[in-house]
Amino acid sequence: MPEPIRWGILSTANIATKVGSAIQSAANANLLAIASRCENKAREWAEVKGVSKYYGSYDSLLNDQEIDAVYIPLPPSMHAEWVIRSAEHGKHILCEKPIAANFSQASEMAQACRKHNLQLMDGVMWVHHQRTAVMKQIIEKGNLGSLRRVASAFTFNWDQIPEDNIRTKKELGGGSLGDLGYYCVRAILWAFEDLPERVFATVQNKSGVDFNVTAILWFQEDRMATFDCGFDTVLRKWFEISGTKGSIVCDDFTVPTNEEARFWLHDPSGQAAVHKIKDCVQEINMIENFSQQVHLMKEKSLPIRTDWIDIAVNTQRVCHAINKSAEDSAIVNLADIV
Repeated sequence: MPEPIRWGILSTANIATKVGSAIQSAANANLLAIASRCENKAREWAEVKGVSKYYGSYDSLLNDQEIDAVYIPLPPSMHAEWVIRSAEHGKHILCEKPIAANFSQASEMAQACRKHNLQLMDGVMWVHHQRTAVMKQIIEKGNLGSLRRVASAFTFNWDQIPEDNIRTKKELGGGSLGDLGYYCVRAILWAFEDLPERVFATVQNKSGVDFNVTAILWFQEDRMATFDCGFDTVLRKWFEISGTKGSIVCDDFTVPTNEEARFWLHDPSGQAAVHKIKDCVQEINMIENFSQQVHLMKEKSLPIRTDWIDIAVNTQRVCHAINKSAEDSAIVNLADIV
């Protein structure tokens, strides 16, 4: 086994606990340090999680020469600043989704990482699950025929809006599109392996952010996609990918509900066959995939995975177009988002 990639985390946010545990469980990674703007919080987190180093500022962690890669679970409004600063300090970067607060920032982040030859990837865990690879193989083998439609939804319901949650704070990059719809957009781009030509969206705003979003995306070759996301509907996290000969339905694509991750393959007559995948933890896979890439760059001088960077930036680009469409109540051509 090669030497494990040494990780640091910028922030003690709730998601840092989940991803931090994945780093500690990954075969090729070592969680070396945690940073917070409050040194006491960093120390307490490190003591509970068994992490050897803690820092009272993000810059202090970035100055640690032992750290190879950082995970950034900060609010979206802070992603651009700290991704760029991490790149300037020579760190590879796994950044929580959405990759940025807007498309312009995402482009600047990608440019900084390319300039310094450092890997950037957004933290969309479901694409690293073995189930996702199996579904992709089915699509590539032509089992669905020519793809025509993708439909997706990701919602949960707040009976009472939490005022202290970053999802409800516009200045921190909150809103349902970045928090939930980002997953749906990624699923659509993943299935079609293409960008839409134009989009249209409607939004309901509450507490200063987009509380729910419904969108239509038009693609070349007679393909369309739709999705909805929001904080006002019961938990839904599904997609359907439909072609001329069959369809795939996955009712929990963002996070498997059960230990056996499942999906259904429908044939032309509508008969469904269930597929199940056992013993796969997607957040550990994500860390191991990223760490493997960093190792190959360090030891084998392999180039950065530009596809990882491009899909993150393109996801943000489509989200930007959707936001603009909702604001203008008009169809937006993606070519105009540059």
